[in-house]
Amino acid sequence: MWRGEAIDRRGFLKAAGITFTAALAPRSLMALERTDAVYASGFKAPDGSFGVATVSERGEIIDRVALPARAHGMAYSAATGRAVAFARRPGTFAMVFDPSGQTEPVMITSPEGRHFYGHGHFSPDGRFLYASENDFDGNRGIIGVYDARDKFRRIAEFDAHGIGTHDMTVSDDGKLLVIANGGIETHPDFGRTKLNVDRMEPSLVLLDAKTGALIQRHRLPASLKQLSTRHLDIAENGRIWFACQWEGARNALPPLAGWFSKGEDLSFISLPEETTARLGNYVGAIAVNRRDGVVGLTSPVGGAAVTLDAKTGAVVKEETIREAAGVAPAVHGIAVSSYAGQFNETRSKIAWDQHIVRLG
Repeated sequence: MWRGEAIDRRGFLKAAGITFTAALAPRSLMALERTDAVYASGFKAPDGSFGVATVSERGEIIDRVALPARAHGMAYSAATGRAVAFARRPGTFAMVFDPSGQTEPVMITSPEGRHFYGHGHFSPDGRFLYASENDFDGNRGIIGVYDARDKFRRIAEFDAHGIGTHDMTVSDDGKLLVIANGGIETHPDFGRTKLNVDRMEPSLVLLDAKTGALIQRHRLPASLKQLSTRHLDIAENGRIWFACQWEGARNALPPLAGWFSKGEDLSFISLPEETTARLGNYVGAIAVNRRDGVVGLTSPVGGAAVTLDAKTGAVVKEETIREAAGVAPAVHGIAVSSYAGQFNETRSKIAWDQHIVRLG
């Protein structure tokens, strides 16, 4: 997720310094010099190894760092310049790294009885890192709190008031934690198997970021109990956008995205039936471009990327992109990556993971 102004080429070069740029291969340095924005994403290389890469807007790799296993979501702190790659569920690591290469990576391990759900977010000042986690024996989602000033020591955990806690983010003022509880029970003893598809409990929750106190919880109606609320982003006006994945009958056409704000009920977007069908009842990522006033949705299942008007929810653009996965604000519009190796207009042998983050 990205808020505010992006780090442009000049900003990234200034932050990285001479030592970093001097160590880049000529091809990587050229990619950095001609890009207008810099992103980060996990990937799987052709040899089967995993890593996280900084990427130009054209999709050219600038630098990369090895990971012990597959990553999922990303987080970035504009205040400190640090980024995090979270392990894919039910992974137990999160790697904090400096995209400019000035500090060594820090590996975080989830405590016993917990695993990461693949997402997290920094507080606006970069002091705290919040991570969605699974208390798998207790069958409850939690938010782990890590102190960035103390080597990312885990200092607290908050009840997420739901199960299958997936994506989470933080309000611009740092006062609210926004949580998407997908409602799906899992346990590492059963891998990634969904254990309660017939009795799911999806919800969207607001917590006090300081105390963890419950402020607001939206449970989905019984008719949408199989609509897993999975991903989030926040617009400039504080509107919280959410995206869903349907676990029910394949021929159904449920709403796949919507919005709400503190003190307001959920509002679902009425997408055209052909758009819902094109998304394959599955939105894998969502991102708001505040400058352009648009929202991007991607579906690796449907092989589609859809852009919406952030004020009305109307469809602005639809694209066919095989295994479309990550989405983030571009300089204009939306940047999209794919499992098939596409990053905007560039295709490579790299298999990008499900999420990308714009560094800014």
